[in-house]
Amino acid sequence: MAGATAGPSETPMIVRRMRFGYPDSLKAWWNPSRREFSHMVNAASLAMPYLEPYLIETMRLAKAKIADPKLAAEIDLYIGQESTHFRQHQLFNRRLAAMGYAAVPAMEAALAADYAGFAAGKSFAFNLAYAEGFESMALAMGHFLIADRVDGDDAVGSLVLWHFVEEIEHKCVTYDVFDALDGRYWMRVWGFLRATTHIMARTRKGYRALLIEDGLWRSWRSRIALAAMLGRIALRLGPRMLRVLRPGYNPRQVKDPAWAIAWRRRHAEEADMSGTLDMRRIADPVPRMQGTP
Repeated sequence: MAGATAGPSETPMIVRRMRFGYPDSLKAWWNPSRREFSHMVNAASLAMPYLEPYLIETMRLAKAKIADPKLAAEIDLYIGQESTHFRQHQLFNRRLAAMGYAAVPAMEAALAADYAGFAAGKSFAFNLAYAEGFESMALAMGHFLIADRVDGDDAVGSLVLWHFVEEIEHKCVTYDVFDALDGRYWMRVWGFLRATTHIMARTRKGYRALLIEDGLWRSWRSRIALAAMLGRIALRLGPRMLRVLRPGYNPRQVKDPAWAIAWRRRHAEEADMSGTLDMRRIADPVPRMQGTP
């Protein structure tokens, strides 16, 4: 669906404490009509408890070099949001591991080794560029997921959309830090390409392994569905990714989706603040929290 947009904004960041529940009855195919998409999201979720602590540590090191108190305060809020993200993904990933997928611990070990290696063996310039590169990709992905939001399990769908609403909300932080401490165009683009190719390669390996365990990888119907999904993602996400390569790119130029703005407003009005959406009404132009009209 097409996503309406509002003007560029310097949205105040809020560290939200979410309370999604992942019951024992939850299936890995949390979107039964889109099994391949479910496993793509599952594989991406496995990275979060390793990627996001790495981003947090990179920004902590950067904060020690930042003289601007406003930017330093924004780093603290960014760290707060990313901390809540990886903890929620960790809860979901534990549920996924409990389903018995052998790919889960193997993928987690590989991701842990990747990010430990980056933190210990790469330069601060590399890690700073990677952090900004990932956030540029996440901003593009957030716009794609909000524009193409689909139904599924309430908790998992809410987790994904909340995460990317906040990725959009803190879109300027790593850019401003990179600009303050490095600012080289080629380094920013290299970081974007490195982060994007790394995450996509790990995600593909993860969803391939999950589909193999489910006996779907060799199913022609599943492969056609996967190819169609990847083609749709390339068509919808590609232009959003290409704008990052412009020499004059700045995330402030990227208008926030109206649905994301409405999500922030509805969450602020919600009585219990759990943030769980009614995914049966996810196509509505404004988000519908569970138990709200």
